[in-house]
Amino acid sequence: MKFKKQIFMAAIAIAACGCGSSNKSDNPLFNEFTAPFGIAPFSEITIDHYREGMLRGMEEQKAEIEAIINNPEAPTYANTIAALDQCGATLRKVRGTFSPLSSSNSNDEIRTLQKEMSPLSSAHSDDINLNPELFARVKAVYEQKDNLTLTAEEKTVLENTYKRFVNSGAELSDADKEKLRALNQEISMLQLTFSQNLQHETNNTFVVANSLEELKGLPQANIDAAAKMAADNGQPGKWMFNMQRPSCNPVLQYCENRELREKVYKAYYNRGNQDNEYDNKAISAKLVALRLEKAKLMGYNTYAEMALEDRMAKTPEAVYNLLDQVWEPAVKKAKEEIADIRAEIRKEGKSFEPEGWDFMYYQDKAKQAKYAVDEQEIRAYLEINNVMQGIFYVANKLYGLTFKEITAEVPSYEPTAKAYEVIDRDGTTIAIFYSDNFPRDGKNAGAWCTSFRGQSYDGEERIIPIVVNCCNMTAPSGDVPALQSIDNVETMFHEFGHALHSFMRDVRYNGAGGTERDFVELPSQINEHWAFEPEVLAVYAKHYQTGEIIPMELVNKIQESAKYGQGFATVEYVAASLSDMDLHVLTEVPADLNVMEFEAEKLAERGIPSQILPRYRMTNFSHTMGGGYTAGYYSYMWAEVLDADAFDAFAETGDIFNQEVAAKFRNYILTPGGIDDGMVMYKNFRGREPKIDALLRNRGI
Repeated sequence: MKFKKQIFMAAIAIAACGCGSSNKSDNPLFNEFTAPFGIAPFSEITIDHYREGMLRGMEEQKAEIEAIINNPEAPTYANTIAALDQCGATLRKVRGTFSPLSSSNSNDEIRTLQKEMSPLSSAHSDDINLNPELFARVKAVYEQKDNLTLTAEEKTVLENTYKRFVNSGAELSDADKEKLRALNQEISMLQLTFSQNLQHETNNTFVVANSLEELKGLPQANIDAAAKMAADNGQPGKWMFNMQRPSCNPVLQYCENRELREKVYKAYYNRGNQDNEYDNKAISAKLVALRLEKAKLMGYNTYAEMALEDRMAKTPEAVYNLLDQVWEPAVKKAKEEIADIRAEIRKEGKSFEPEGWDFMYYQDKAKQAKYAVDEQEIRAYLEINNVMQGIFYVANKLYGLTFKEITAEVPSYEPTAKAYEVIDRDGTTIAIFYSDNFPRDGKNAGAWCTSFRGQSYDGEERIIPIVVNCCNMTAPSGDVPALQSIDNVETMFHEFGHALHSFMRDVRYNGAGGTERDFVELPSQINEHWAFEPEVLAVYAKHYQTGEIIPMELVNKIQESAKYGQGFATVEYVAASLSDMDLHVLTEVPADLNVMEFEAEKLAERGIPSQILPRYRMTNFSHTMGGGYTAGYYSYMWAEVLDADAFDAFAETGDIFNQEVAAKFRNYILTPGGIDDGMVMYKNFRGREPKIDALLRNRGI
């Protein structure tokens, strides 16, 4: 189906007066970004600029697609596959600038624009992927692939392009294509609504304390932060907690008041499940049903089958095999930890049975009893700016990278974010990095890595990526700087591993830039391994008041206690992974599906301890219901098999910074993008397939 002639002509007209013109546009998105390193002038771009940019970007790409279709020459790699890969530059530029803001600095205007653009973007993608004339040209090149002289990267791009069309429905009948269009639009809107509901619930669900007595045991910095949150929300003289982890987790870990812990616990886990206008139960059930309908339309029995076909796992059976191997020993270990918690409760002369809101509090006590580890004592050595220096130290020791702060020299989308120039050992600038660490209104919960601009090439010139780590870490409070928990430090190292992957990727085609979803967590998770190594701690773990380097005694305690609590942590993770899979291996979806009841019933059948809930419940499980990790949350565990085995490659040499191993990891894992299959890349690095032994050993289960 050809695009309508009038749309095509309008696009040509727009293109003629746009980026290629010498006239400067009133819309900054249509001009060259002249700030250092081509960073966007964020403060100059309005919501109307983004709207105009997206609409024009889509029209320009339609015109480019039409030009490919109407090329009178026979289809070739250059005039069809490469041309298709490179088209849509304006749209990539606009989306690249806008998308990170929608998750880190959202507001009513941004949310409204997202809802406006979502169906248009879905339709635009379908217009490309379901175009029979375009697919005919792609298929013609694909069918002669064995006779073409192509680089390894070009072969991958050709393969991926053909698969993308097939998997997007290019071979469906016209009637089924229309069904698919409708499904894609509805799924896209529901995923967006789910995510926006969750963002609202996380930032606007509050638990209020009316007296200091209720906060006994809570660190002063957290008390001060809660008082400020209450004052900012019109309740001075009270203390308020929202459902961001830096706000609610300290209550669960340190607060003696069991009633307050229960309130916070239930509020956190019931986000999206409060029978209000932001309730996600019906949305989640509808998504499961629509995804299955889409999968069956595409010829699959289940959505999981379709989703896993192009991942390392390949099949639902392989995913369940991994999760089942871990589940039983994890549950056994978790029950031992529950016994420890019960013993701590009895020490206090109390007789109640532990519930979910008791776990973090009494587990902390049990950990102190076993290992004499006081997390509050350790926090004093984990100031966030020092942690960043430790992260940079590891990147320098492994890969020769240095980081020059340029915050004052470049535009920024957020005043609290810091900007760095990333310089390779030969002096070449390879990336720009923004570190955005603290919670705020309009910012999604959790932590993630994203980019304002991905790595690419302009001729022979490598265009450097602009990479962002967004986190929700403990912020400074009063005279106390931003002191972090052990978990927060691990998260910072984790997200920086993703950033390293983005810094070092070096591919010429967009179609070779991505890796399988269950491979992508390898670079992030392996980076966690260096976080608490003694050599690294000596660099960054300095007492915020005295400057004293963390004593070796404390280092030893951190290492000795690292595996404690892994039963609980593993069960809550695997439980969420199983729930994600269980919903997406359904061959029929009941009309009255209640996702919360389904989740509870399935996990009860597997023998989950009653004190443990999945890390995410279905109404706040953005990984699967918001898209991105649908039928894919297992990926963290899959990648953990890889990262544990890969770190052993360093450890086996006796040098965790072994340069030969680091060079192989960079060359075979970080640089190639998705040029090869994930398992091929891993075997190129390790010389063999990974073994699960290291994962089980590291988790102590």
